[in-house]
Amino acid sequence: MSDKTLESTVPARTSALDALKVYLRPSVLVVILLGFSSGLPLALTGTTLAVWMTERKVDIATIGLFHLVGLPYTLKFLWAPLVDALDVPLLSRWLGRRRGWLLATQLALAAAILFLGFQDLGFTTSADGTKSVASLGLIIGAVAVAFLSATQDIVVDAYRVEKLDTSEQAAGMAGYVAAYRIGMLVSGAGIIALVAWFELKGLPHDRVWAWGYGVAAACMALGILATLVAREPDGAPRVAHEGGALASLKRVAVTALSAFSEFLTRRDAIAVLAFVTLYKFSDALAGGLTASFVISIGFDKATYAAIVKGVGLIAALAGGFAGGMLARGRSLVWCLWIGGILQMASNLAFSAQAMIGPDVGFLTFAMVVENFTGAIGTVIFVAYLSSLCGVRAHTATQYALLTALTAVGRTVLASGGGYIYDVTGWAWFFVITVIAGLPGLALLLWLQARGHFRELALARG
Repeated sequence: MSDKTLESTVPARTSALDALKVYLRPSVLVVILLGFSSGLPLALTGTTLAVWMTERKVDIATIGLFHLVGLPYTLKFLWAPLVDALDVPLLSRWLGRRRGWLLATQLALAAAILFLGFQDLGFTTSADGTKSVASLGLIIGAVAVAFLSATQDIVVDAYRVEKLDTSEQAAGMAGYVAAYRIGMLVSGAGIIALVAWFELKGLPHDRVWAWGYGVAAACMALGILATLVAREPDGAPRVAHEGGALASLKRVAVTALSAFSEFLTRRDAIAVLAFVTLYKFSDALAGGLTASFVISIGFDKATYAAIVKGVGLIAALAGGFAGGMLARGRSLVWCLWIGGILQMASNLAFSAQAMIGPDVGFLTFAMVVENFTGAIGTVIFVAYLSSLCGVRAHTATQYALLTALTAVGRTVLASGGGYIYDVTGWAWFFVITVIAGLPGLALLLWLQARGHFRELALARG
């Protein structure tokens, strides 16, 4: 080997080693654990609950409407100023404002998950044999989990943006998104598989889901551990003890007004908000009914869970780290193009699955494609959202506003997916989800032409 060749290869090895070492930094490890804690509750009011209801023969339209229990994810910007402006009694004095909020919401969330799992679905049978939701406790439990999960997301996002420095951002985003998807897989495919195993062991059929949700609540311990070992970010809002209730309300109002006005006075702010809302709509519309689709065409929940938990997990991890590498090596706008096109095209695999039927091999392929491309798109999108939040005093509020808009697609807009299926059937439904992604790409093209991404690059230095 020549001296020239040796000189060219050693830096590459060092760079690759440094890229791996960054994942072992304490701040990045904490963010990864918090990513798991953030992803864990989502499926419990989404995919897992949908499988539970599908198993009880609830009609698809009702399951689609049940996405509306996720409205707290859409409205969380309304109470995000509380997180930026106020402290949690005792906990914030002990841990700091960000960590105090984290621990409070995580403990409450574990309790809410337990409450939801022990609810009787309370379905009433109609004349044609279908069933409709009649349990108020189930609705309250699902909304409580969604509300507390959305609040946890507000704090975790603010902590991540404030805590990670520039050299840690790409690794932090990749690790966070990978862990987030693992959390979703654990509470989705993992809990579904565990419930199937409980049934095989002879546990009472009306109690297996309660045990499954109990295990999910116990998994919140990882997030609590991360909060306890974490350190408060430098420059995070200071704990304020002066003033009474009136002073606290004034701080909240001032924080909210400043955060929203700073963002909305930016150039092309409305177009940016519309793009944030629509970029992942295609993915959300398809994902909301994917579990019901798989069960309804003839797969049992154990097979579905095994494929998603096994092969799907590996694909999600690979996609998360591929997205992180892509974000390090390419411009943000081209990464968004790649992620947007991939997450739209992946839905066509489910159209093919609808025509092929319950073929395990093709389902494995479809889940690999969906998890891999979805993880790439999510990492890139998180990078974009983070780049829009530049004022530390408003981190929680502004990031909550942005992620709340992404939840519009997953909750309000996607809630009519069941009615689209009733008209079109599964194959055409997933084709329509691809078309639903085109407005987001059109806005991406418009913002690119307006120089939006050049401005972001200059602002980041």
